[in-house]
Amino acid sequence: MKVLRKTTIAAAAVAALLALSACSSDSESTDSAAESEAVVTNTIVDVASANSDFSTLVAAVAAADLVGTLSSDGPFTVFAPTNEAFAALPAGVLDALLLPENKATLVKILTYHVVSGAVYAADVADGAVATVEGQSITLSTKDGVSVNNAKVVIADVMADNGVIHAIDAVILPKDVNVSSLLN
Repeated sequence: MKVLRKTTIAAAAVAALLALSACSSDSESTDSAAESEAVVTNTIVDVASANSDFSTLVAAVAAADLVGTLSSDGPFTVFAPTNEAFAALPAGVLDALLLPENKATLVKILTYHVVSGAVYAADVADGAVATVEGQSITLSTKDGVSVNNAKVVIADVMADNGVIHAIDAVILPKDVNVSSLLN
């Protein structure tokens, strides 16, 4: 009887240790899961995707395969054309830009809207600034901030990897002729 009792107690002790061990693992897994869920990325792409005024831009960024780039560490400053800015392009141009055969032109145009580093509206100085595309844009502070004569309509939209300034026009590199896409 004593042997049975000792065996039962030993079995109960082992079961208790296993249960405590399992609880500890579950607790650690839950903590890790909670920690990874707590890390929220709020990238330029995330911010733009959450704003319906940038749905055309988000579609263009996806078509150009630039989502990964604009979701990377950065920081970047994006002069982001609104849906109205894209709608102001000549008829058919946007549809043509989104075609796979025009991807290189779309990438060129979109990266022309991006500057390395985070440039806030209060820090803008008049003059030329190099874009990620390679050519320069002209920033101006006369009558508010503008880039190549496109007016910043919403400034300093913050993201974890940079800043977005909404603009009222699509700006084009000097060597891009969008009307040639319609032929």
